[in-house]
Amino acid sequence: MFIFEKKGWKEGDYVFTSQQNGEYRDMIIGMVTGVENSKIGVNGIIVNAVGLKNKVSQGKAGPQSEQVLKDPDPKEAVFALIYRIEHDNFTGVFDVNTDPVIKLHKNIYNILTGWIRESIPELINNVLSLPDGQERDQAKRILKQRMDTLYDKDLKRYMYSICRSLKILN
Repeated sequence: MFIFEKKGWKEGDYVFTSQQNGEYRDMIIGMVTGVENSKIGVNGIIVNAVGLKNKVSQGKAGPQSEQVLKDPDPKEAVFALIYRIEHDNFTGVFDVNTDPVIKLHKNIYNILTGWIRESIPELINNVLSLPDGQERDQAKRILKQRMDTLYDKDLKRYMYSICRSLKILN
């Protein structure tokens, strides 16, 4: 599913990397815009997993969650993306010999960026943070409606899988 080679970078490659932000690292999902020796320019989205950081600081998350924050990996990005996030556009340069840059398959890039663009973390967090009752049922209906209107089949399938594993879908 993921491609982890670090050689042969070219413009248009999709990448996952991270950047230190205090005690933890912010995730960066982007596209290579330039290559010079071992340095690559990246344009994309930077994600601050504030919801997961709050869970960890409150002692409500396990060691795996803290590991995701300290050493983000595209395979485990969903652990950070099911809670509230803050994101912004990103442009920067990384050295592929020293920075944790991972090539992504286009489909994985589309799933991760689509997840963010479609505000899925906010919708899932609304369901998970509400107690059982009418408000939670309404949040589930809104989430289900959003899922049903997604155009990207891979994103839709991925989202259904995550929601089933979180026991959000009845």
